[in-house]
Amino acid sequence: MVSKIIKRTPPRSIKRHRFTPSRRKTSPTKKNHASFSVMCSINKSIKTCHRRLARLFKKLAHIATPPSARRRRKGFRILPQEEEETDELESNLLVPRALVFDRCLLPPLISETKKTIFLDLDETLVHSSPDPPPKMYDFVVRPKIDGQIMNFYVRKRPGVDFFLEEISKKYEVVVFTAGLKQYASQVLDKLDPKGLISYRLYRDSCKEMEGKYVKDLSEMGRDLGKVVIVDDNPNAYSLQPENAVPIRQFVEDDEDRELEKLVKFFELCEPFQDLRMAVKQYFSDGGSSDVAEDYSYDVKFFLVQ
Repeated sequence: MVSKIIKRTPPRSIKRHRFTPSRRKTSPTKKNHASFSVMCSINKSIKTCHRRLARLFKKLAHIATPPSARRRRKGFRILPQEEEETDELESNLLVPRALVFDRCLLPPLISETKKTIFLDLDETLVHSSPDPPPKMYDFVVRPKIDGQIMNFYVRKRPGVDFFLEEISKKYEVVVFTAGLKQYASQVLDKLDPKGLISYRLYRDSCKEMEGKYVKDLSEMGRDLGKVVIVDDNPNAYSLQPENAVPIRQFVEDDEDRELEKLVKFFELCEPFQDLRMAVKQYFSDGGSSDVAEDYSYDVKFFLVQ
């Protein structure tokens, strides 16, 4: 008996299952492949940037190479006339030389109306002597100079404490000494425990001219009309004698009263806008104060030198 083979149509759900593409999630393998592609793209970008930076630095190095060196490699040189034109062009583009080399040894003043007194140290405020120790002294400093510790016995000038106290109330006080910093800094630490002195300048701030140390007030960053220097050495203020208040040398005179006279002088200076006029009026012939009488001969001698 022959049986008929009957083809049955599968249910609709089975058809859909067989012929409709399945919606499956992306496999982990595909995800890894995508990440790898992104990393390759990033690496490629980094390498491209690296090559571009290398080219840029190569060009910069070429530009920074001194022109003279490049000219030697090229085997030619520019005629002097063209070099002069180049120098002239550069001078127009650069900052003026006077501005580049100007220096101010002190920071700017907070108040423009403040006046400044520059004080010498040795034989003006104190007198120092090395070993052997003298009969009288106020304190000892032991600086190390040229690798050797030395003893200096320091005697303060009569009235120096009162003098510093008084002038620091209305003036900016700066000690400007031709002494070495190793020595002078120790002396000033003992002399000025209250910090009445605003700034300290040492030998390295002086100019050496013909074997002498000169204190150039034009490098202080201060208006010369509002500046006075007190010093026993005329060579120190030879560049600005009109700003100088000479003082006698102090060694061991217990009756010395020079600093008391200076206190009176600086009190008389307060109304003056230009301290040089005060110096001229009170320290010249025909001065109207007792201070002028004491100093008239010394100042006249110093200003002529």
